[in-house]
Parts: sequence; structure tokens; C-alpha cells
Amino acid sequence: MTGLAAQPAEIRPAAPARWQDYFQLLKPRVMSLVVFTGLTGLVCADRPIHPFLGAVAILCIAVGAGASAALNMWFDADIDGKMRRTRGRPVPSGKVQGADALALGITLSLFSVGLMGMAVNWLAAFLLAFTILFYAVVYTMWLKRSTPQNIVIGGLAGALPPAIGWAAAAGTAPLNAWLMVLIIFMWTPAHFWALSLYTSEDYGKAGVPMMPVVKGAKSTRQQILVYSLLFVPIAIAPAFTGLGGTAYLAIACGGGLVFLVLALRLLRSHAGEQLMDVRTDDGLYGVKADARDARNLFAFSIVYLFSLFAALLAEHALGLGAL
Repeated sequence: MTGLAAQPAEIRPAAPARWQDYFQLLKPRVMSLVVFTGLTGLVCADRPIHPFLGAVAILCIAVGAGASAALNMWFDADIDGKMRRTRGRPVPSGKVQGADALALGITLSLFSVGLMGMAVNWLAAFLLAFTILFYAVVYTMWLKRSTPQNIVIGGLAGALPPAIGWAAAAGTAPLNAWLMVLIIFMWTPAHFWALSLYTSEDYGKAGVPMMPVVKGAKSTRQQILVYSLLFVPIAIAPAFTGLGGTAYLAIACGGGLVFLVLALRLLRSHAGEQLMDVRTDDGLYGVKADARDARNLFAFSIVYLFSLFAALLAEHALGLGAL
């Protein structure tokens, strides 16, 4: 595991940090997805929970996600500063000191886990604590810098919020809760490897062993197709376990077909063949022609996952029956 000695020299902010800088430490875009999937898990438990306690549970999940992000940004300041996608983050840009990011991460971790345990239940608190530790320690401090399987194994941290939400409502985490976790877990490789195919220069400069850098673009595209073929049936499975209904089945099948077509088109493309950043100035979604198949799968993967969980949330919130 990379030790603390690997951290860069402290970057002194040119001006006092604003509250917006600290908010950015929490990765609000990632937090929004975590909150959404956690809420879906809570609703899909179909157990009565006081609205106030439900709100507290979702707050704890959000704060725990923010704590993980702050710890990640503290530890990764050295490599974040080398990558185009992340060099503007608060710590490498000098807006927030690393020590302050670390203190914020620890404080929010203790607060979120403690409040979840005392106000809701300790199973949900344990799962939340495990998620924070897994992301901040196992993924950030070890896997990310040591293996091209980093996001495969590390994806467990981002997959756990539905189980946390379910446990918060029901006090248990049955098979269907873990099926939701498995959906996100199996979605993660294709999603992030598609992104890495057109941001490989970033990872190469930073020394992060992302799959295209270590195994090459062709191998990455092949593995994306393999994971896609495994992922889509798992995404459809809730329709046959009593978790999802007719609307879910239609979305899972229709979206799954599009997902597989995009993965196949990506396999046949030359995306990522050169170790270079092929983005334009339009951010992650503005890319040159050679990278569009990778961009298309990356973008659709977000829409597909959101649609799956939105369908589950709507069906259970409206009391629609399973198949």
C-alpha cells in the first residue's frame, strides 16, 4: 500500500478556501448517483419507515459518499495534478490544503456512520462504514495504483448504496438488495473502461495502471464486451426475482440491447489505439471521431443505469406489482 510519504509537498492556497471549494471535495455529481441508488434501495425494501428517519438515512449515505470523496482527493492530490480531467480539483489546484481535506473526510466519516447507527440501525451503519473504508483505503490507497483491475474490485464501494438504503429501511439486506449491488458492480467496468479509452493519456502521465495503459486498447475493448454480455442479463434479472415489474423488464431489455450494440461497435472500432487524449475543449463528451464509440458507450451507460433504478423506484413508490 502506498504510504503517506508518497504525498506531495503541501500546496498553499493563494487565498482562503471558499465553501464552494470544500463542497467540490465531496464530488457532488458522484454523490447524486449514490443518493439516488441509495434512495432506490430504501424504497424497494417496501418496509414502513418514518419519513424523518428515511431522510436521515439518505443524508448519512450522502455525507458518507462525500467523506469518501474528500479522503480520495486528499490522497490522490499528486496524481490528480497530472491529469487534465482532475487537475482543477480543490487540492491539486491549491484551493484547499491537503490537511483540511483529510480532516473533513475523517470528520464526515465519523459523523455519517455514527448518526446512521444511532438514528437508524447498526447494520446500515456497518455497511456505510465498510463502503467508506473500502473506497478510501482499499481502492484509493492500494488498488488504484497497483492493478488494472482497480475499478473492477474497487467498484464494490460505489455499488453498495442500494444495500445500505435497504438495510436502513428493513434492518436486513436480502437477496434482492444484493442484486441491486451486483447490477452496479457489473456495470462499472464497461462504464469506466470506455471512459479510459479516450482519457488514457491522463492515466499514462499519472502512472495509474488503467486497463488501456497496461493491456492496450484492443484488450480493453474485448473486456468491455465480455463484461457487457455478463452485465445485461444481470440487469434483466430483477424482473424475475420479484424486485422489478413490467416497466422495468421493458427498460432493462430495450436498454440492454442498445448497450450490447454499442459495446459491439466499440469492439470493432479503433478507440484508444494511441495513448493520447482525444478530447476537444468540450469536456468528457466532446471527443474526436476516433473516440466517439467509446464516448457513446460511456454516455449511454449512465442513462441506462439511471433508467433501471428509476424504473425500480417508480414501481415500488407507486405500488406496482412484480411480474
